[in-house]
Amino acid sequence: MSSYIWGIGTAVPPHHASQSDLAEICKSFSCQTNDHERLLPVLYRRTAVKTRHSVLLKSNEGDLETRQSFYAAANDSADRGPGTSERMHVYNREACQLAVEASQMALTESHISAAKITHLITVSCSGFGAPGFDIRMIEELGVSPQVARTHVGFMGCHGALNALRVARAFTEADPSACILVCAVELCSLHQQYGWDPDQIVANALFSDGAAAVVCTGQSSRAADCWRLAASGSAIIPNSQDAMSWQIGDHGFKMSLSPRVPELIQQKLRPWLDDWLDSNRLRVESVESWAVHPGGPRILSAFGETAGLDREVLTASYQTLADYGNMSSPTVLFILEKLRKAGAATPCVALGFGPGFAVEATLFAV
Repeated sequence: MSSYIWGIGTAVPPHHASQSDLAEICKSFSCQTNDHERLLPVLYRRTAVKTRHSVLLKSNEGDLETRQSFYAAANDSADRGPGTSERMHVYNREACQLAVEASQMALTESHISAAKITHLITVSCSGFGAPGFDIRMIEELGVSPQVARTHVGFMGCHGALNALRVARAFTEADPSACILVCAVELCSLHQQYGWDPDQIVANALFSDGAAAVVCTGQSSRAADCWRLAASGSAIIPNSQDAMSWQIGDHGFKMSLSPRVPELIQQKLRPWLDDWLDSNRLRVESVESWAVHPGGPRILSAFGETAGLDREVLTASYQTLADYGNMSSPTVLFILEKLRKAGAATPCVALGFGPGFAVEATLFAV
C-alpha cells in the first residue's frame, strides 16, 4: 500500500524584499567595519537568491529603515538583538496563519473537506510553543478535534520528507486514513547580529514560508496523483560538524560548513545508487528531481555527483531565487512546481539536514 498525493498548497508572508535591499537592511546589525559593509552585498549576491519573504516586513517598497522594525541597529559590538523569547512570541503569533493558508490550498486542490482529515502531521524547526499551531489549525480549518496529531520537530530542511514517510506509514497501517501534512518555518526570526561568517551565510539564505500536502491510501484517482513509492535515509559518517541548528539566547544559530558541497560530491553517490537500485532504478532512469536548495553550491555539487545538467534542477534553482531557503517547506514548493509543469515520474526528492543527514522520497504514478 502507498500514499497518493491529492493536493499541494503553498503560502508565503504578504511582504517581500529583494536580496540587495535585505543586505542594506542587515548592514546595521551585521557589519562592524567598512570592509564588512563592502563585503556584505557581495556575499548576499553569491547566494543566487533574488527575493525573500518575511513576516517581519511591513511593506514591499519604501524607505528601508521603516520596512521592518524588529531588528534595530546594533548599539555596540556586544549587541545580539532580540532574545529568543521575543522571537518565539512572533513565531507563535504568525506561524498558524501561513500554515492555514497553505493547508486550505491543498484541501481545495484535493477536493477533500477538512472534516475528513484523520491525521494531521506538522513540521517545523524554527519555533516552539504549546499548545502549538496545530491546535489552532484544527480550529480554523474545521478539522475534527479527534484527529490524530504528530509533530516532526527540529529536523531541519528535510523535515517535510520525514513527514511524508510518516504519512505513508499511516496509510499502510490504515488504507482509509486521510492525512494533512503541513510544514511551516519562520526562519527570518533567527537573524544573527555581528560578523560571524557562518551566521552571515544563514542570514543571507533563509526565509519564511509554509507548504501542505493532502494524501490518502486510496488510489481511485491514481491517474491524477503522484504516489509516495519509497523513502530512504542516510547519515554521512564523520560529518556532525558540517551542519547544525542550535538554540541560543538570541534565536537559533545555523552552522553550515564550507565542506558540505564536498561531502555531497564524495559521499552521496554510493548511497544514492544503492537506494535507487533497491527500488529497481538508476540515476539515469529518474525523470525529474526535487532537490532541496540549501544554497547554490549544494545544488551544483549534487548535479556534479549525479551527472546531471543544471537544467534538470531548474525547479530547485528557481525556487531558491524566488523564495530563498525556507527550510522544510522548500522541497514541497519544488514538488508543486514540478507537478504543475507536468514533470514526468519517477521523481526523486532529496533534502539535507543536520547530522549531516540525507532524506529521499521516491514518487511514481
